[in-house]
Amino acid sequence: MTPDSPPLPPALNTRGLRLRRWDPTSDADVETFLRGCSDAEFQRWNTPLRPITTLADARATLRTKAEAAEAGTGVAFCVEDVDSGTPLGHIGVNRIDRAMSRAVVGYWVLPEARGQGVATRALTVATRWAFGDLGLYRLELDHADGHEVSCKVAERCGYRYEGTLRGAMWEAGRRDAFRDCHLHARLATDPEPAGASS
Repeated sequence: MTPDSPPLPPALNTRGLRLRRWDPTSDADVETFLRGCSDAEFQRWNTPLRPITTLADARATLRTKAEAAEAGTGVAFCVEDVDSGTPLGHIGVNRIDRAMSRAVVGYWVLPEARGQGVATRALTVATRWAFGDLGLYRLELDHADGHEVSCKVAERCGYRYEGTLRGAMWEAGRRDAFRDCHLHARLATDPEPAGASS
């Protein structure tokens, strides 16, 4: 992190949610992260760069994410209910490029929390933070072709569809075959989507 870079926050709050950094030293966080990455729906649409199939894998991944936050190159948040502290999912602002003023966002929601607007609310607050406090200009979001739920979340949050990236993502559960993905993006100068609230 450069001396003039704004610090990455330990937590953000919005509309019944708290976004706080994952803690790789917390057994509960490690177990929750592994559960999210082991979910069948997550695995249908995502293939992480490194397999996450054990608690050790999950802890190592969270350590890497903590290191990225310290370096100012990315931040991974556990999304939780602001009142109960119940974990609901994950959102990350990744590959922060200060020179080009852009980053990549990604999210997932635990099975029991789906259908409650968690991803939309979390993406809204993470987007505002990235454009406001972080001062970025462009945020990109991609998802596997056919993942309509993720597509709708992106569009609700003002991320315009920019095209299909051919063979840009691994096939589910494979690292030797590729599939297309949709690219969405939002600029700091884009208007707030209709119905957005804090």
